[in-house]
Amino acid sequence: MSQIEQLELFDDFRPTETRQDIIQMHPSLICPENDLEHIFTDMSFEEMHNRHSMVIHGDSLEIMQKMKENSVHLIFADAPYGIGKDFGNNSDKWDSVESYISWCKEWIDACMRVLNENGTMYFMTATQHMPYLDIYVSEKYNVLCRIVWTYDSSGVQSKKMYGSLYEPILMINKSPKSGYVFNYQDILVEAKTGAKRGLIDYRKDPPQPYSMEKVPGNVWDFSRVRFKMSEYENHPTQKPEALLDRIIRASSNPGDIVLDPFSGSFTTSAVANKLGRNAIGIELNPTYFEIGIRRTGIATEYNGKKLIKEKIRKTKARSKYVRG
Repeated sequence: MSQIEQLELFDDFRPTETRQDIIQMHPSLICPENDLEHIFTDMSFEEMHNRHSMVIHGDSLEIMQKMKENSVHLIFADAPYGIGKDFGNNSDKWDSVESYISWCKEWIDACMRVLNENGTMYFMTATQHMPYLDIYVSEKYNVLCRIVWTYDSSGVQSKKMYGSLYEPILMINKSPKSGYVFNYQDILVEAKTGAKRGLIDYRKDPPQPYSMEKVPGNVWDFSRVRFKMSEYENHPTQKPEALLDRIIRASSNPGDIVLDPFSGSFTTSAVANKLGRNAIGIELNPTYFEIGIRRTGIATEYNGKKLIKEKIRKTKARSKYVRG
């Protein structure tokens, strides 16, 4: 396959750059080591793939055992939270907190085995469980940042306790000595204080206006995915594309391999592909596996079934129907 053929995939993602620009700026895009099949020692599982995305149906722990060490550049893991959420044909219920935490440690270790020496992993879990896992990865690996994803909730909140309006995200790498990618220039946000008020920074010589942009802090405000949003998929815990866009832009480069071992609605893979990255998504539920095939553009049909997006509300709560 020629260089131009291998780069055709990225035309839609980077319309302002020529193919030659991409070749010069991102030689990894044409590296044969980024072939997704290349990182597996055993392909005995159900999957579908194209040049830039692989969607796998199976248990993530079993699949990751068949992957080579140090083979992916970025991992985003949004595992079941262990709070009894119904995922259709399977729910995330464990016998005890201890058994759930033990399972989490197992998949964290599996992820870190396949993560590149200079790679980064982000993972989420319920607020009540994160302290256990924070201690675990702090002792065994290295915590780079503790992030809070906050959002407003239009639902009815408890009158007995403060409502929960955030979810924790941990950003880690293999060790304090490991390197990591952080493309701060790709995730700049508006600096609302000094820039908007026209303040002057007198610490600089000569003094000059405050910057109009800044690197985001560790509190992220992204709306949850709602039914009327175009990105909505039929999944109970879908994460917003904006959240994954920031993570993928900051912690990977074009051509890198991004892994999501609990893919769900396959937001990670979809956003990674839009940004010119290669994606591997693993999902246990066959219905969500089909969403992944469609959403990543691998195929429009699976086992003779047309893969069409049909939006179904996640709840029958009356408040959802007030405005039609």
